[in-house]
Amino acid sequence: MLEDLTIKDFALIDSDYLEFTKGFTVLSGETGAGKSILIGALSFLLGGKAEVSQIRAGKKEASVSGTFLLNMQLPVRSEIPEDDDPRNALEWLNIHGIEPENSRVLLRRIIRDTGKTAAWIDDTPVTRADLAQFSSFLVDIHGQHEHQSLMKVSEHRKYLDARAGITTDVDAFTKKYAELVQKRKLLAQYNLSDGERMRKLDMMSFAVKEISEAKLKQNEDTELEEEQARLASYEKIYSDIDSIDQMLSSDDNGVIGLLKKIRRDSSHVTELDKSLSKLDERVESAFYELSDIADEFSSYKGKLVYDPNRLQTVEDRLSLIYNLKKKYASSVNAPLSEVFSYFEEAQRYIEENGEGNNRKEILTAEIKALEKEVLTQAEKLSQARKATAQTLNSEVDSILAKLGMKGTTFAVQINQKAGTEVEQLCGPYGKDDIEFMISANPGNPPLPLAKIASGGELSRVMLALKTIFARTDGVETLIFDEIDTGIGGEVAVAVGAHIKNLAKNRQIFCITHLASIAVYADNQIKIEKSVSGEITSSNVYPVEGEARVAEIARMLSGDSDTAQSLEHARSLLQKFSGGN
Repeated sequence: MLEDLTIKDFALIDSDYLEFTKGFTVLSGETGAGKSILIGALSFLLGGKAEVSQIRAGKKEASVSGTFLLNMQLPVRSEIPEDDDPRNALEWLNIHGIEPENSRVLLRRIIRDTGKTAAWIDDTPVTRADLAQFSSFLVDIHGQHEHQSLMKVSEHRKYLDARAGITTDVDAFTKKYAELVQKRKLLAQYNLSDGERMRKLDMMSFAVKEISEAKLKQNEDTELEEEQARLASYEKIYSDIDSIDQMLSSDDNGVIGLLKKIRRDSSHVTELDKSLSKLDERVESAFYELSDIADEFSSYKGKLVYDPNRLQTVEDRLSLIYNLKKKYASSVNAPLSEVFSYFEEAQRYIEENGEGNNRKEILTAEIKALEKEVLTQAEKLSQARKATAQTLNSEVDSILAKLGMKGTTFAVQINQKAGTEVEQLCGPYGKDDIEFMISANPGNPPLPLAKIASGGELSRVMLALKTIFARTDGVETLIFDEIDTGIGGEVAVAVGAHIKNLAKNRQIFCITHLASIAVYADNQIKIEKSVSGEITSSNVYPVEGEARVAEIARMLSGDSDTAQSLEHARSLLQKFSGGN
């Protein structure tokens, strides 16, 4: 449950702090006041889109934070398989090593004017994906146009699978089906291109033989190129080393000879002035360092031998490597590792396609076993869907009757994908084509929901589905943004009553412009726009007592001042919300 929300410099909101309780909370305000900004801020906090335009004009960053009270009675598995997802908020926190304090967690997210965002759960930094996954266990936002998803037939299966509790099973089926599709593609390559496969086998066999006989070593090309450069430049190297050796010699005109004299004089003068001791130490250090350097150059000079035979051997070896790169690497300048990679790839191909290999037979057997497994799983999914469809039909019909759609019949149509006697066709989600149907009048056959339902009807069907899912999904906070689209009058009264009943065991927020829904709320928050100079702000605050009466009166008639509208508002509140 959301206990409090702090918003700073988000859109038109300067700074607001709100506290919430369980039950039904309505968000109201005049058109254009910024009612959806509050939902936008909460959506941002929960991992929704982040844009620089969400930062209040003239500010460097926007921030939103919220405290959530967790249901500590949720079951938590001690060990969760790596390929399995957490089932609730407590399992998610357990996996990520976050310990709730007093059964609460603090979510915080910011966006800076550079476009960078950051998010935390308590003191732990998290990614947007992590934030979105965790918050999905806490809040379900029914967006302003979410009911339009009912117009997409592809979404209907997801709703049915969620009600059947087989979403995880469907995901596992999808992976198994993808494995089957991949193996079928491999078998098709074997069946359709035997000639090409054999030609490639010959080519790979030759490559393996040629590369093996070369006896290559890692980084051999680099080492040989360096050696070639040394051998080819023998005369220049010897001349330079000889010159260095002579300049560093211990003769009177050599550097070492001069340093000996400097060292002697430095030692004498230091005896006269101890302040020069550090300089004397540096002279001594320089003498020993350069003496060592001179010995190294002299030793290197003594080992220099011109070997034309070795130069020829190195150049022949480099030529071989050049030709191998030309054949088996991306270019002659590519690293030698590419030749090794080609060698490994060729070996794998030979293993799978070589003489005596029964990969084709193995694939055929694997495909037959997978097909049987896929069909068995698809049948189980189909049975679960058909059983759940009957229950879902009754549940939705019952709720729609309470929402002013009595006589309307909701039906989940499940058709088996087309197949043949030889092959039963499946898709990545099973063997069923699923579509929601509706009959608006008794006796009429059900027709596709997407074709006949109005915006108001779609909103109520979505509310019915959300009500059903709320019973089992564990999400305690539901948010409805403009659930009253396309409705009014008695229907709006029915919707308000239904949401109030649903809120007995949930925390529900609802943006509405209808007083007939707002009067059912346990709490009401008003959003209004104000202008100070050239600065526009949206102010958010709870309304109670006479302030709420005035707000309901405004929603009823656009007039919150007349005695008649105020009295009407007061009587409705007394009747439907207990006088709040």
